[in-house]
Amino acid sequence: MHATDLRMVPSNRTYIADNELDYLVEAVRGHSTCGDGPFTRRATALVKQITGAGQALLTTSCTHALEMSAILLDLRPGDEVIMPSFTFMSTANAFALRGAVPVFVDCRPDTLNLDERQLEAAITERTRAVVVVHYAGVACAMDTIGELANRHGLAVIEDNAHGLGGRYRDRLLGSFGCMATQSFHETKNVQCGEGGALLLNDGALAERAEIIREKGTDRSRFYRGQVDKYRWVDIGSSYLPSDVLAAQLTAQLEAFDTIQVRRHAVWDRYHEELADWAAGNGVAQPTVPDDCAHPAHLYYLLMPDLAHRQAFIAHLAERGVRAVFHYQPLHSSPAGVQHGRTAPGGCPVTEEAADRLVRLPLFAGLDEADVTQVIAAVRAYEVS
Repeated sequence: MHATDLRMVPSNRTYIADNELDYLVEAVRGHSTCGDGPFTRRATALVKQITGAGQALLTTSCTHALEMSAILLDLRPGDEVIMPSFTFMSTANAFALRGAVPVFVDCRPDTLNLDERQLEAAITERTRAVVVVHYAGVACAMDTIGELANRHGLAVIEDNAHGLGGRYRDRLLGSFGCMATQSFHETKNVQCGEGGALLLNDGALAERAEIIREKGTDRSRFYRGQVDKYRWVDIGSSYLPSDVLAAQLTAQLEAFDTIQVRRHAVWDRYHEELADWAAGNGVAQPTVPDDCAHPAHLYYLLMPDLAHRQAFIAHLAERGVRAVFHYQPLHSSPAGVQHGRTAPGGCPVTEEAADRLVRLPLFAGLDEADVTQVIAAVRAYEVS
């Protein structure tokens, strides 16, 4: 049977929550669709509830939340920020925009997270912060990273784009750093097309963060009656999402538990029903340490090498399954070479993982027949 005879299983499809369309209509008919409206307040309350954050500010993207965190750190040109090479370019861009130098560290071969064992060797007198990325929503080794950061006086920022609802030792991801960022891009578990949030675990940052998000003005204080007019008081930009996006996000956040149950069901089937095939073909499945609880953000396989990765993706496409690879190393990318530097030891694990990794379809609307089709297609591939 050829792919043309099959219904193609996409790599991702957005989930539509029960109240989503109703909320969108309500937001549009409310005649005020700019940021910080009623749905922004509702969505913010839900973000705080799900993450346990003391303060949360919705943003237009996780990228913009990262940019806000860079401004809040008062980074200067030449300051260094340590981060994994195996991540999305926004993680580095946000800090390079302030003139800081991204310092790229290799990832662990098991979780593909920043390798905490290589962190200390990357620290210099110019290091100001460490940005951790919880890949696939599986937590980094936050105890070790936090201890090192405290010893060297470094801020910890969590890029938690994958990790909404994930935990490390029964503590929610996003609660470890002085700041954390969330993504609500359409590829995430909870989405509004484009959106994000900045979580603030240091209360001293809250007032300035609000100003930065409002174009550098104290407009929010004006609307609360705390000042008689608002003025330009700091640098900033327009990081507020429309209340229409917040309406969609509100419905998604209200459906969070339902979404998670559906995604975990898919992840668990993949993990269980592909275990013997993976072991017999030299393919690695995701590693989830015992002290981590992941949010079923993505399911990946590590093929033996690049040639098998490419052949495997083509094989799945012929059987009606759209599978994709993921991050390319930042340390060797053109902008990474220009704006950053690589930590001692290089990033060989990152380079290998980038060549081998394949993501299988995973979304809340994936039904039993789709999952069965994916599993059958995977199991039909043999590593020779």
